[in-house]
Amino acid sequence: MTATQVLITIIVLVVIAAIGYGIWFVTRRRALQQRFGPEYDRAVAEGDSRQAAERELRERERRHAELQLRELDPAARARYAGQWEQIQARFLDDPAGAVRDADALVTDLIAERGYPTGDYEEHVAHLSVDHARTLGHYRDAHEISQVAERGEATTEQLRQAVVHYRALFSDLLGAEPADGRPDVPAQREAVDVPHDTRSRS
Repeated sequence: MTATQVLITIIVLVVIAAIGYGIWFVTRRRALQQRFGPEYDRAVAEGDSRQAAERELRERERRHAELQLRELDPAARARYAGQWEQIQARFLDDPAGAVRDADALVTDLIAERGYPTGDYEEHVAHLSVDHARTLGHYRDAHEISQVAERGEATTEQLRQAVVHYRALFSDLLGAEPADGRPDVPAQREAVDVPHDTRSRS
């Protein structure tokens, strides 16, 4: 084989390797985008770079793979569904209390499914791997809960918080929502808690 042929062979191999790497890179990125959905876009927007954000998301997958997650048995599902119905029934008389109960119930459910009982950011990181489609609801609910703790949330905000908690709750429960209507997590305007016409702040 002449020197020219050797050079051509090397160039061809380098091109093939580059194409293979490009395909692998794109496939890997696409897999992250499909798995994390809007959480991928959020991580990229908040990260130092797209590569840094993708490293963080892959690290979430690695930590998630180490968890011993478990499905709920029918009795546990029924118990949680019943508790949720009580929270919704309580809303008209005590909106702020209903939001606190919803937060506590979702936290209990997160723990019973096998997720670590750490702080909020740890919850979000672990949940983003399998529950990215409803994670935006959880973020919104948490934000309203913080406003409510300062006594600054309106009744409508509290109602929306319960609706947002319900989206993640139903996703974690692995069943239809407590009232039997299908869940529509992509539509934030879904109404599940009765309106209260009394003004509260």
